[in-house]
Amino acid sequence: MTKKIIRGSGGVFGRPRNPTRAPDTLNSRQFASIQDLLSEGEIEGFATPSKAGHTKHTATYNNAALKDIFLDNTPILQSDANETTPEADKFNFQNVTFVPRFGEANQSHISGIQQSQSPLTNFSRVICTKATAVSRDLPTGKNAVRITVSFPQIQKAEDNGDLLGSSVELKISLRVNSETSHTEKLRDTITGRTADTYQKDYRVDLPDGYSSANIKVERLTDDRESGGKIIDTFFVSGIFLLIDDVQTYPNSAYSHLRLDSEQFSAVPKRAFRIRGIKVKIPAANGGLTPTVVTNQDVADSLNLPTCSSFGFIHYPEGYIFNGNMTSAQWCSDPAMVLLDLLTTERYGFGTFIKESNLDLFSFVQASRYASALVDDGFGAREPRFGCNVNLQGSIDAYKLINELAGVMRCFPIWSEGSISLAQDAPTDPSYLFSLSNVGKDGFSYSGSSLKQRHSVIAVSYFNMDSREIDYEVVGDDVSGPNVLQEDIDRQAKLGIVKKEIKAFACTSRGQARRLGKAILLSEEQETEVVNFTTSIDAGAIVRPGSVISVNDPVRGGERRSGRIKSATTTTITVDNQLDLNTFTGSDQKCSVILPDGTVETKVVTSVVDGLIRLGSALSTTPNVNSIWLLQSATLEAQTFRVISIEEQDGINYAITALKYNYNYITGESPKYAAIDSMAGISLPARNISLLNEPKNPPGNVQASEIVAVINKLAVTKIIVSWVSVTGVSQYLVQYRFNSTNWVNEVVFRPDFELIGTEAGVYEFKVFSFNAALNLSPTSSDITFNAVGKTAPPGDVQNLTMEPVTNKLVRLRWTQSVDADVLHGGRVYVRHSNIADGTATFSSSVDLISALAGNSTDVVVPSLEGEYILKFQDDQGNFSTGEASVIQDLPDVIDTQIILDGSNVREDLTNPKFQGTKINTTFSDANSGGTDALQLTDPSVVKTGTYVQNNGSSGEGTLITCTVANHGIAVGENLRFNFTTGDSFSTDHDVVSTPNANTLTVTASKSLLTSGNVSIDRGKKGIYEFSNSLNLGGVFSVDLKRIIRSVGFLIGTDIETLIPEGALWDNYAINGNFDGDAADEVNCQIQVATSQAASGSFGPYNNFANGTFKGHRFKFRLLLETTNIGQNMNVQRAGLTAEFESRTERGYQTGGGTSTAPIDSGTNANGLDVTFANPFFTGSSNQFKPSVGITIMGAALGEFFVIKTNSNGDFLNAAGSIVTGTGFNIKILNSSNQPIDKKFTFQAVGYGKGV
Repeated sequence: MTKKIIRGSGGVFGRPRNPTRAPDTLNSRQFASIQDLLSEGEIEGFATPSKAGHTKHTATYNNAALKDIFLDNTPILQSDANETTPEADKFNFQNVTFVPRFGEANQSHISGIQQSQSPLTNFSRVICTKATAVSRDLPTGKNAVRITVSFPQIQKAEDNGDLLGSSVELKISLRVNSETSHTEKLRDTITGRTADTYQKDYRVDLPDGYSSANIKVERLTDDRESGGKIIDTFFVSGIFLLIDDVQTYPNSAYSHLRLDSEQFSAVPKRAFRIRGIKVKIPAANGGLTPTVVTNQDVADSLNLPTCSSFGFIHYPEGYIFNGNMTSAQWCSDPAMVLLDLLTTERYGFGTFIKESNLDLFSFVQASRYASALVDDGFGAREPRFGCNVNLQGSIDAYKLINELAGVMRCFPIWSEGSISLAQDAPTDPSYLFSLSNVGKDGFSYSGSSLKQRHSVIAVSYFNMDSREIDYEVVGDDVSGPNVLQEDIDRQAKLGIVKKEIKAFACTSRGQARRLGKAILLSEEQETEVVNFTTSIDAGAIVRPGSVISVNDPVRGGERRSGRIKSATTTTITVDNQLDLNTFTGSDQKCSVILPDGTVETKVVTSVVDGLIRLGSALSTTPNVNSIWLLQSATLEAQTFRVISIEEQDGINYAITALKYNYNYITGESPKYAAIDSMAGISLPARNISLLNEPKNPPGNVQASEIVAVINKLAVTKIIVSWVSVTGVSQYLVQYRFNSTNWVNEVVFRPDFELIGTEAGVYEFKVFSFNAALNLSPTSSDITFNAVGKTAPPGDVQNLTMEPVTNKLVRLRWTQSVDADVLHGGRVYVRHSNIADGTATFSSSVDLISALAGNSTDVVVPSLEGEYILKFQDDQGNFSTGEASVIQDLPDVIDTQIILDGSNVREDLTNPKFQGTKINTTFSDANSGGTDALQLTDPSVVKTGTYVQNNGSSGEGTLITCTVANHGIAVGENLRFNFTTGDSFSTDHDVVSTPNANTLTVTASKSLLTSGNVSIDRGKKGIYEFSNSLNLGGVFSVDLKRIIRSVGFLIGTDIETLIPEGALWDNYAINGNFDGDAADEVNCQIQVATSQAASGSFGPYNNFANGTFKGHRFKFRLLLETTNIGQNMNVQRAGLTAEFESRTERGYQTGGGTSTAPIDSGTNANGLDVTFANPFFTGSSNQFKPSVGITIMGAALGEFFVIKTNSNGDFLNAAGSIVTGTGFNIKILNSSNQPIDKKFTFQAVGYGKGV
């Protein structure tokens, strides 16, 4: 009867593994302190906190300022970070200290900037322990003290050979003046591993004016045992006294940065976004105050529209400058910036130029035009001109003044000891010229060539978003969303003629566009230059930049200007009536030069006989011989802007002027409205991809663990995956195992595989690289509890059994689906003699050697009892459940049991288990024991040293181990751990034991020629049976084992149950507590045979059921555990021996092969018949074979007799005795006389001897 039982079992531990060594990446850290001079003169401060209105010298201000500090073009703090308490993940760089100074005259020094250092006198390196802190008195007059701590090593050696990191917490305290106790200043925890010296510095500031001070360093972590497994002793190796730089650097703005050098491969480039030097602005007058608009709140308070940039001056309506300037404040108005540069001695031209040398009114006029709000192209408003520039180094004064003036389309004029500004801005004509007040040569004209004009202007400016030079292209809107007909017409006329210019001090895209449009329109409209001479009365009034009206009858065809003959405030009498009778057209106007040199224009009501009547009165009566000028819609005067005036002879002046497009009817110049207009244009927002802009770390980071096959080996790996970040092609993955040091890996895909993982805690940090290979400021983190190969494999499935022969059966099962079973794993086949279904894997023993993990069937001996199978992975973890089949064999009648088990049952002797014990012991029930054989102590490890013979380290050489009182026998197979060199561990057979302290093994691989060794002595034990078997000759005998062994957990210390590196949680989940069975134990019966009646035996071999050949047999038990937390109780140990029934038929004496009958002969001593193979008869001849005789042609009264003793006595057949080797026979007639007859025999017995 055969039945199948499947049930579960407890979890298991791993087999020995290769040691892990944590990466040695704990490095000493250094910080860089950098001071940068930001500006000469007092500045407003940093842009972000100034705009927000934060108070200087506060933490909030400094936090906000970090958004304006760029390291390698990356802000320290992200723009959306909270400025009061910034979030940690908003910092693009960690461990940054920042302190600013703003260039104030009375500013304080920045503490912590070291000027000099000196070691503390008479201090030398001293160890710091928890029991003994290190403290020293400090001299006075110092600003700070720096303490250096040194760790020669930081590492932890595990029992399994792993080298991991450790953690040490320390504290530094200070006691000053009359204080009675120390005050904690800092504490730190150093975590990681290093095999080399690791140093770290700590700075502690000292209070000003202290009279005494004592510094103390304490170890908070418990001290380690000397020679123990954890090495993390540290020393205070230096105490240095620091004197800081206490210079205040008045009137210089500067910053101090302290950076963690770990984040940079070199000193980073620094950039600062600041609101710069404070400058004077026009003072209030008549209750009206010019105001610098610094943010939108100020703009709102002034009822201004939404603004996109600030720093401009708002002039109230009706404000009139009175020549006074107010106190300095920040603004970006270019006129005020130029004025400050011209008049400041510290960094400008103030040594040579005073305010009295400047036409302040022209500067204020330029300022009003510059600060006027215009469309920025994005739906908001901005000042027409802004000046944002960083001036460094020496610059030619003339060039710099012209560049700053050019920012607002001005050029400086030096005249009569004064500097004024002439601005290209809308202006009414301020003087009149005709043939009446110019030289005899009249007017001469010249024009620009089309080849000198451009259709496209590319303006470079500094883009504050990208913090790089950017370009705004004007005149190229011939396609796309903003098509301008004027650009199409211009390119059709000129083609694509491109000009590149630099917009000095420009950070506005709208301002750059206006500059480009100004150039295009100027080249397009201002194409003509006029030259003429005039007298001193005009030359002394007209200035460069002035707009003049010109009536040239040569060009216009009619005379419309001359000198006044007489005048009132409402009538003008001209000097000559020529061409006045033909003066027609609408919008007739007359312009005259008044006595103060200004031009006034009035509507004309009539022109009759040289008398011009005005529609309204002039402000004053013109002088006789002053200039008049008539205009109408039919004939307008030409307008020009004076660009130069040159005195020729003290009387005459040469004037050069550029055409100026002016509508005398509206009084406007259309060029300027076109420059400022964004009609038809909406500047598209640029999606700026900054190569050095930090990317966000990836999101949705996940981790999973699988077992994969690599190079035909099953390995565990953790797969970390995440969602890709747009624009990111590289990621940095940092990971560490069980709080050891971090390891960096760069990957080029949104996942990362860590191969060969173990059970424990893995921490992962994933950063993104931008295009400039700068890391994201923060990482996406995940902590993963890895099971490693501690997770058990799946159970054996679909186990079946089928007979092969009467002695063999085949077991079949479905192949494992676990990679770590298929590659490097095993299939364990165990057997128990119990056939009632109560046997378990832990109470059974191995039937055969473990099979390869990819096996699906095996042929094994046919035994009574239960076959139990489990999978084991390559780490030694068994499947939690077990599959089994039970076989209940019928009695076999054609065999003879010569030993029924009771004769060779060590558990039935009295006392039990009387044999020889090596590292085994009998636990006597009378003494409270388990009444079973056990390993003495699985945890015993023998230690010593080894030397390879002849100094050779090759495989196959003999290794001599010196181990005091080893107690190990020749032939024992034990695990040897060579703990130096390659840290190699493997099982070795003991070759010899020359003495109690020495043994030898054969090297299985190359090692160092000498080193340390440990031997797992307690994990294996031997019990030699007290009973043996002697068959009296060489026979093949069937041996069947009787064994029952039950594993148990050693409960003295729960830690012995946890495999090295395994997690408590994972181990508990796998079912390793609450009475679970111990599956890492095994007991085997072994047999050794001899072919002779005396002498030595051969080697021991495992057996379950099988046929063995020999004369003598001896037996032993091999007890083994792979876990020092598990032992076994061997409750039964024995065997049965049996022979199969055998029949031998005889036709020829001596075992011949002839089939002819045997001749008995007539010898009175009978005929000796020898069996071809001896039969087993037992020690008392109790198993002698039975012999049947057939006489051929026997007559009546003829019979046979067989010799029964050494005396030659013959009895009848019923009383005959047959030996195991043969018999003696006589055939007799009725007269009891020997006769020669032919006969055959048939012998039936047991065993087949040699």
